[in-house]
Amino acid sequence: MTTAEADVRAVLERLTQAWNDGDATAYGRLFTEDADYVTFFGLNFPGREAIEESHRALFEGPLKGVKLTGQLGAAAKVRFVRPDVAVVVAGGGSSLTGADTADEGRESTVSFVLVHDGGEWLITAFQNTRVSDPRS
Repeated sequence: MTTAEADVRAVLERLTQAWNDGDATAYGRLFTEDADYVTFFGLNFPGREAIEESHRALFEGPLKGVKLTGQLGAAAKVRFVRPDVAVVVAGGGSSLTGADTADEGRESTVSFVLVHDGGEWLITAFQNTRVSDPRS
């Protein structure tokens, strides 16, 4: 694994940790100022400030205590489209009770675009899609 790949995976692990800690400030700091954050509902939160504030409301309200499960960074597919741009696709989930495994129906596929800017890797685009069976 290259240093760049390890650094990208570390950002995803910090993202998971910030979520699990309910720390909207730390969560928001992992995004570029002009990032786009698309939820599995299709709602876009444009910009770091909107991402941080929306997650603050979630962490203090309906998603308080919800934990992301698995190791997002460890299991992700990381592909560098340029030395300073990484596309990441990963599986993940969440538990309403804080369990180590995702609750049924709470698995997602998440996509990220990260850029190396100012000496660090930051997320500039995020898309969360809930996993579902199209046959049901």
